[in-house]
Amino acid sequence: MLSYAGDPHVPPRRPILRILRGADGTPQDFILPGASHGSAHWLGLIPPDAREIRLSAGPGFVLERVGARREVSVLVQCLLRRPWRCVAALYERARGSERRYRDTLRGACAVTPLRHYRSWAASRNRPIRIVPSDLRIRCLVLARSGEEALLAATLDALDAQGHSARTIAVAWADALPALPDRRAEHRRWDGQAPPAALIAEAHALCLLRAGDIPAPDALALLAPALAEADLVYGDALGPDDRPRLKPDWSPDLALATGYVGRAALFSRALLARLPAEPVGPMAEAILAIETAAILAGARGAHVARVLARTTGDCLDPPARAQALDARLKASAAPIGATLRNGAVQLDWTLPHPAPKASIVIPSRDRLDLITRVCRGVLHETDYPDLELIIVDNGSTDPAVLAHYEALRRDPRVRILIDPRPFNFAAMVNDGVAAATGTVVVLLNNDVAVLEPAWLDAMVRQASRPEVGAVGAKLLYANGTLQHAGVVVGLGGRAGHILRRRPGDTPGHLGRLRVAHEVSAVTAACLAVARDKYLAVGGFDAEAFPVDFNDVDFCLRLGATGWKTVWTPTATLAHLESVSRGPSVGAKRARFEQEAARFSERWRDVIRHDPYYHPALSLTTFGEDLE
Repeated sequence: MLSYAGDPHVPPRRPILRILRGADGTPQDFILPGASHGSAHWLGLIPPDAREIRLSAGPGFVLERVGARREVSVLVQCLLRRPWRCVAALYERARGSERRYRDTLRGACAVTPLRHYRSWAASRNRPIRIVPSDLRIRCLVLARSGEEALLAATLDALDAQGHSARTIAVAWADALPALPDRRAEHRRWDGQAPPAALIAEAHALCLLRAGDIPAPDALALLAPALAEADLVYGDALGPDDRPRLKPDWSPDLALATGYVGRAALFSRALLARLPAEPVGPMAEAILAIETAAILAGARGAHVARVLARTTGDCLDPPARAQALDARLKASAAPIGATLRNGAVQLDWTLPHPAPKASIVIPSRDRLDLITRVCRGVLHETDYPDLELIIVDNGSTDPAVLAHYEALRRDPRVRILIDPRPFNFAAMVNDGVAAATGTVVVLLNNDVAVLEPAWLDAMVRQASRPEVGAVGAKLLYANGTLQHAGVVVGLGGRAGHILRRRPGDTPGHLGRLRVAHEVSAVTAACLAVARDKYLAVGGFDAEAFPVDFNDVDFCLRLGATGWKTVWTPTATLAHLESVSRGPSVGAKRARFEQEAARFSERWRDVIRHDPYYHPALSLTTFGEDLE
């Protein structure tokens, strides 16, 4: 057991515990929870052949406690908390799966569901060291008549700030109160004012609603973070008392969901360069500023700590969709906003004429799979210009070869024969090299088309100049989630978030309902502009011939400046690895070798996936606290 503290002023990085095992000192790494709330705890099984333990952490890390528990006591705790997990753990122990045994125990004894955030946070929150700053902050509180008591609570919270606001103003949507609170300036809301007019003479603007309660250290933590960004925001507790644990800067998600929220700081320089358009009705003020900032390419920064308790949003989803769409049209952005499935969806325009899409499918034998996926692409996909390239790895099934002969009669189809030993990455590279489309789509042979518009949705995203890879929502045959984006570090290297949850799971912040940035997506269904694919050298067929090649590819795109996007608008079915079978024996050894290479190459991202909060668990595949 480890307990340790971290400095909230330092960007979050998860510590790494390295164990050297056996006579040859084989390394085994454990990614520990981040101390975003001030402190953190870790419980892990140390293998019996451990000969040395090393700990790597960043600035501000303080190791406070090292302890040990008997294995039997952890099993008893698991039995009392989650009896079936204890049975599963003992089964994995009996079959010799050390990793599954360890992670099952950790998931039962050291992971907390998000709904228990309050008790979890109470044992971790620490007072912070106030860093002196001369940043002049103007707090503008939006209020309506009848909210005097809520306003008083907000002003009390501002009085308690470790970093005092230089000025506090209250903007009223209607008549000013007869006896205004003297701790603030009071004025009527001016919907014709541009964003720059709201900041007065301050360096930064903090927008709040009457009833918002900033934590005493909110402004003190936000102020220094603004030095490297145009806007900075923290996490929050919503009116339902549930946490809003936000990702690092994610413009697509921010535009769709408005997750930035309150409390946040907007810099004077940012507001000055925004278009001098009216902010509009008070209910749309925060939406107006966030939208203009995102369209202007603002740089956002995130303080991974709950900094406020907030009241409800000014706009419900239908009103937000309507207001956002109007502002996007007014700015001539190549995007619209509509309300679908209870969420605000961003609709990116498809270039005209529609770019040619090349679908590349690596395959071998399995007539049932290849016939189904080809039928889905050629006859069940609604897209005006596509080609299908099958890269066959030495099929010998006569029925498959006969099917290929039938496919060749379709001018949209080409079949490449690659009889070399199986190298998935090399097969994909060969398929892309033969492609003539502007956009290439990598598709596994065990994927099934569920809806005709899937390809249109992916090409729209892949055609955006700032986007590299695009991933789809993939479901198992039983309708549960197989792929909703990859979290780097999940499971120790990289994993699919919320695997095997119901297919309509909304995800934290509602992010699985909308397209948003992720660190990586699976190559089971991945779209990318062909020139961007070639610009980064395609898949690394030498280092990652079978596994991790897609995640490595997405991260290399990101290092070049192109972000990866996952979209639920493209939904397909995926029978994961059914055509390759499970990784055991030599396959497992090869997997571990590729995993080790991936860990060495992308250790910094493993320690902090920017789109996954450092307080969330890497042990379970849900959105739990650790």
